[in-house]
Amino acid sequence: MSTFEVLTEVMKERKSVRKYQSDVVMPQEDLQEILALAASAPSSWNLQHWRYLVITSVEKKEKLLPIANYQKQVVDASVTVVILGDLEANKMVEAVNGPALEKGFLTQEVYDILNGQIQGAYDNNPRVARDEAILNAGFSAMQLMLAAKAKGYDTCPMGGFKQDQLIEEFKIPERYLPVMMITIGKPASPAYPTGRLPLDQLVIQESF
Repeated sequence: MSTFEVLTEVMKERKSVRKYQSDVVMPQEDLQEILALAASAPSSWNLQHWRYLVITSVEKKEKLLPIANYQKQVVDASVTVVILGDLEANKMVEAVNGPALEKGFLTQEVYDILNGQIQGAYDNNPRVARDEAILNAGFSAMQLMLAAKAKGYDTCPMGGFKQDQLIEEFKIPERYLPVMMITIGKPASPAYPTGRLPLDQLVIQESF
């Protein structure tokens, strides 16, 4: 099959699975590969706004259960990943662009211009930090789910959780915003089918 056909198959097969085989332990190698692919997602200014809180232990899953409104999938899935958005991603300029400057891929002038643009955006608009954290974490989350499916696992994105309790229980610093949870594992039963709106209800050609 062509690359397009393979990708099409993965995208079509990805469904939100809510019932998992509770006895499946995901090999660390598989998890690391999935996370590495998730982290290759695009991001504004390449600041890579995502962080992954990975929960695999039975003890931590049980603590997560009431926070997730008793959705049992967080216990039964092999892994639950909390996708965090970095509200202070502008502080990552040196870590991201410093090596490129040292190797000559960026000139000092270009580096300074990029840094100025980033800091100006964050300083001048109070919404930028939160908007960018959510937007870019979402890019990575979708890539994680596709990577998991390609690796033979199913997933489910979850927005129904108690954010304040999650932050307190897992000691999440103020810098990071919980955007969603994603369960990963082997299905105990298939996802129920969902419909999709036809393109003629979704696509606006040129203008409204």
